[in-house]
Amino acid sequence: MADSVYKVIEVIGTSSESWEKAAAGAVNRAGASLRDLRVAEVLKLDLQLDASGKVEAYRAKLSLSFKFEGA
Repeated sequence: MADSVYKVIEVIGTSSESWEKAAAGAVNRAGASLRDLRVAEVLKLDLQLDASGKVEAYRAKLSLSFKFEGA
């Protein structure tokens, strides 16, 4: 088996419904432009609040790795 190299990036997904949907949305969007996604790791979960303290959005920060295709 040949050695492989993987690149790691961070992305943030948002959802008005849940952290799970925020994370899944980030992975799905990244997968539309990146090939060979391998691992997604949730790094941080937080909430965006409006002026009255009500939850506006769930946010999930993820680390994504994908197979590196160097030039």
